[in-house]
Amino acid sequence: MEEALKLRKATYHLWTFTTSKLISTFGSNVYAFAISFYILQTTGSATNFATNLICNILPRTLVGPFVGYLADNYSRKAIVILSQIATTLAICGLLFVTYTQGLSLMAIYVTTSVLSVTSACSGITFTSSITGLVDEERIQKAMSLNQMSISFAAIGSPAVGGLLYGAVSMPVFLIMFIIASIIAVFLESTMNFKLFAKRKEKEAGEVKEPMWQSMKAGFVYLKTKPVIMAIIWIALMVNFCFGAFEVGYSYVLIEKLKMASQHFGFTEGAFALGMLLMSIYFSVRKEVKYPLLVSKRGIFALAFFMGATGFPLIVPMSYNLNIVYYLVLMFGFGSMIILVNTPIQVMMQKQIDDDYKGRIFSILETMAMALMPLGMVLYGFLYDIFPAQWILLASTTLLVGVVIVLARPSIIRKAHPELNNKKGVKVGTKTVSQ
Repeated sequence: MEEALKLRKATYHLWTFTTSKLISTFGSNVYAFAISFYILQTTGSATNFATNLICNILPRTLVGPFVGYLADNYSRKAIVILSQIATTLAICGLLFVTYTQGLSLMAIYVTTSVLSVTSACSGITFTSSITGLVDEERIQKAMSLNQMSISFAAIGSPAVGGLLYGAVSMPVFLIMFIIASIIAVFLESTMNFKLFAKRKEKEAGEVKEPMWQSMKAGFVYLKTKPVIMAIIWIALMVNFCFGAFEVGYSYVLIEKLKMASQHFGFTEGAFALGMLLMSIYFSVRKEVKYPLLVSKRGIFALAFFMGATGFPLIVPMSYNLNIVYYLVLMFGFGSMIILVNTPIQVMMQKQIDDDYKGRIFSILETMAMALMPLGMVLYGFLYDIFPAQWILLASTTLLVGVVIVLARPSIIRKAHPELNNKKGVKVGTKTVSQ
């Protein structure tokens, strides 16, 4: 009877978690859309726009390791709720400044920095809490539904933001975000973060491990998990190489192919649609049997799509054919991102001890985020010097080579020992069954 109640509660968590994520992400995306347009429209400065992006990335990168410590040593539910409340208060503060002094760039930068920190606290802690919210059999479903909510927001928020921008004032955008954040706080407060948790309970009077010692313990624990370590290094290099795509995609379509803004928007929508449909697929299918092997193949597919981004610069096509080409390419790219991420996320949720999840996921996020600004700056410089198509092809080659080395057959077999005794699935030069 007790087990049946826990399973019903887990079902409630699945949909509450998804709804909360959808509402808060949608509000955040609409706000980001409005703020980006406001900065560009008001100042016309790419530097001011880039500064706001840095305010979004840099604080999140810096606080990541500390958030991991908090998530492993304090109440995860409290951290998530307090982070969402801080988000609400930050937007309320910006709304107050807007009404009393007028919206300023400094107020926007400060608010963006605060939201970056609260997003890191909420995101890392929520990710660390998945195995406490749902039973083991539905971890993949939880990760897929989470991604579905992000994809829905990615598709819908630009449309809503585009319709509202110019029709309503900036305070209306802020009020929408505040309402979304308050609803998210309410939903998160009804969830039991310890339902399936396997964290070691602190005894009464037991002193918590000092922060630096605890963070060091996270790295020591990581050394005992060579497969997880390999995944983190792969994520680091994939994010760096994808700087070529992040910068090059817009550069190729807008600067080189002169694609109209609405057609460029359609390709962005195809990307979000690919993510959404693949997330739906993973939410209803059985759990992937060999996640690292599937993700490895997915990265190869992503590398192919990245290299193919520059193909129209090598073989010229008509304008309409270019649109169709990039719609298909971006749909495939979005699908493959989910194919890569979801199995790996499920695998990490199951293999990392609950007591270390916060620190390990914070290390993963910090390392992945750390190279993003460097990659964008480096590739921005390279695109000004070399032809875009060759930069994309070189980055594709680098990415494939890195994955072949880091996800070599010995690592795949270490992640999936059962492959050693089967036949039919190709792993490097050997063949085993799926």
